[in-house]
Amino acid sequence: MASDSMDREIILADFQACTGIDNIAEAITLLELNNWDLVAAINGVINDCSATAEAAVAPPATSSSSSSPPSSSSAFCPVLPSRHIVERQPRMLNFRVEYRQRTVEVVVEEGSAVGEIKHILETELQVPISQMQLKGWKSGDVSDVVSISLKTIVLESLNQNFLLVISHREAQRDYNLNFPGSRTIQEVKRNVSDLTNIPVRHQQWEGWPAAASDDSMTLAASGISYPCHHLSVCRRSSPVNNTEANMFEQCADVHMVSDSEGDDFEDASEFGVDESEMFGMGSSTGCRKAALMPENSENESDALLHFTAEFSTRYGECHPVFFIGTLEAASQEAFYGKARDRKLLAIYLHNDESVLSNVFCSQMMCADSIVAYLSQNFITWAWDVTKEANKARLLTICTRHFGSVVAQTIRTYKTDQFPLLLIVMGKRTSNEVLNVIQGNTTVDELMMRLMGAMEIFSAQQQEDIKDEDEREAREMVKREQDEAYQLSLEADRKKREAQEREQAEQLRLQQIQKEADDEKEAIRLSLEHALPPEPAEEGGEPISKLRIRTPSGEFLVRRFLGSTKLQVLFDFVASKGYPWDDFKLLTTFPRRNITQLDPASSLLEAKLFPQETLFLEAKE
Repeated sequence: MASDSMDREIILADFQACTGIDNIAEAITLLELNNWDLVAAINGVINDCSATAEAAVAPPATSSSSSSPPSSSSAFCPVLPSRHIVERQPRMLNFRVEYRQRTVEVVVEEGSAVGEIKHILETELQVPISQMQLKGWKSGDVSDVVSISLKTIVLESLNQNFLLVISHREAQRDYNLNFPGSRTIQEVKRNVSDLTNIPVRHQQWEGWPAAASDDSMTLAASGISYPCHHLSVCRRSSPVNNTEANMFEQCADVHMVSDSEGDDFEDASEFGVDESEMFGMGSSTGCRKAALMPENSENESDALLHFTAEFSTRYGECHPVFFIGTLEAASQEAFYGKARDRKLLAIYLHNDESVLSNVFCSQMMCADSIVAYLSQNFITWAWDVTKEANKARLLTICTRHFGSVVAQTIRTYKTDQFPLLLIVMGKRTSNEVLNVIQGNTTVDELMMRLMGAMEIFSAQQQEDIKDEDEREAREMVKREQDEAYQLSLEADRKKREAQEREQAEQLRLQQIQKEADDEKEAIRLSLEHALPPEPAEEGGEPISKLRIRTPSGEFLVRRFLGSTKLQVLFDFVASKGYPWDDFKLLTTFPRRNITQLDPASSLLEAKLFPQETLFLEAKE
């Protein structure tokens, strides 16, 4: 049954391509009238317009009327290519050598040695080999080893790692990718396709060297800079695809000629040629050589990468951007971001056994309006259920994410009702399938159903945005309160720390002052104990009576021997709390500064005899 459905899909596609009938219902009707016999159906269409066909294929008049017409067999005899034994040619290596103002192109075989390059350069540049040093080898300096094989150098360069700095211009993002020299340009482009979602065939590059014209070339042989090379990539604008028009022209030519040759198509098998090749089906079946999705793929991401690449090969580059990742990741992307950024999830389920799949993909899914609308409002995830193993895996995934109801709904659809487009909307507690669009639809109907789903989603989204804004407003008020509280705590902490520092400084100063006072008191007491005793008023030696007025207005009165040194007087004043370093001792008249006199002189010598009134004054 699966094989019969696949054959009918191929027959329908080729019948439309060869006859130009775009109406699917009309094409199916004509094929059913001929029991899905492609040759008979095409002949029937050609016979309906035989007058036009005969005029189009009438052969030009020939001057030789005696020549016999070719037989029907020879008219369709294919020309099979003869087999040739091709001798493998040695691989040639191109080198560009720069010397001063000259550039020399050197072409040698891969098995040649470095010395051969030097001999060629010696002839071209007139530079002795002994004075020649070649620089720029990617595998290091090998200029002194003339016998080493170039193939060895190339193999060594294949083991080197190249850093490719690739700028994705649309996304304004740079990728730093490390590749071994053995990696091909094609493999690099495929890896970049995984990162940027730009298929290889749609990539437009800048920065590849002119020598890198073949994607099968390795990085080591491509001429890129080592160890780092800068490239940029963007999506190439899709040119108008004339494949179907060309196919129609080719098929029309073949079948129009066949009408003039009679009914000898049954003999085509005698020449080892399948009817599908005769009627232009080679190009139609060629794009179906590989399934959209491999069976039993290890992970969903790899399967979807293969799906996207094969879908682009079949139907062109203008198609929805399929999400590369698990269905869970696609749901996270669509449903669990900010309310304003959320989208609907479109799950496309493909089945190659359905007749409608080819038309739905080429005319619906690849329509510019549908592609634009899906890209703007949906996250599109795809899966191929052609293989039973892949279908079972999908049902398991859907049961896990959407429940058994969705899985059972998919089971109820027959193969001929595929492909399906499930529109899923995320809700607070669960995900809801809004619509299931079958393959037997039109572009306008598909767009209307997508827009209807968007209306439902927009209403729900506005409620979610309102709730989210209110929640964010409450959270902002709470954050502001928390920040104000934290600021208050911080201010109190700083105030407390400042008070503690001030108290500590006061205690420190008090301690210093106390230590200074204690030191002064100790000095005072030591001076007081060191003073000689006060002499009596009547004695044998001359007595000098001194009255000293302090800054506070009090008087210090004491008797001294006339022979007493001035230092004793200074010590007496200091013992009363007025050190002579801080105060000066003055006479009243004439005004003299006694502290400037020699401390070793006596009171008699200082003329402080028999009595004198002095006063203390603080030094400036």
